[in-house]
Amino acid sequence: MLRLRKLTAVLFRTASGREPVREWLRSLPPNERHAIGEDIAYVQYRWPIGRPHVDHLRDGIWEVRSRLENRIARVLFAVAGEEIVLLHGFIKKTRATPAEDLDLAARRWTEWKNEHEQTSRVLVR
Repeated sequence: MLRLRKLTAVLFRTASGREPVREWLRSLPPNERHAIGEDIAYVQYRWPIGRPHVDHLRDGIWEVRSRLENRIARVLFAVAGEEIVLLHGFIKKTRATPAEDLDLAARRWTEWKNEHEQTSRVLVR
């Protein structure tokens, strides 16, 4: 089933204003950035989807699975309404997703939800 509307990509932003996923992507060669960007766009237009493009990890956190020329990249994300929130990106070096990467994404997801819950309360008043 093709989505009529795509999910809007939102980058997690730290309290200091940094965007870790953007910074990580900029550290990669252009061809790898392009491949990962295409995979994220595929998810935006095809959501909900599963393997081989996406896999559920835990607690609402999913991964975009990108095969690069000689390595594997992952972008961990969550979906909130019509938004795909990009939480963390990394080059995968082991078979399983490292616990520290998953824990970092989970903390960012909790922080993002708490911030947006407070914002929506203010808008309702």
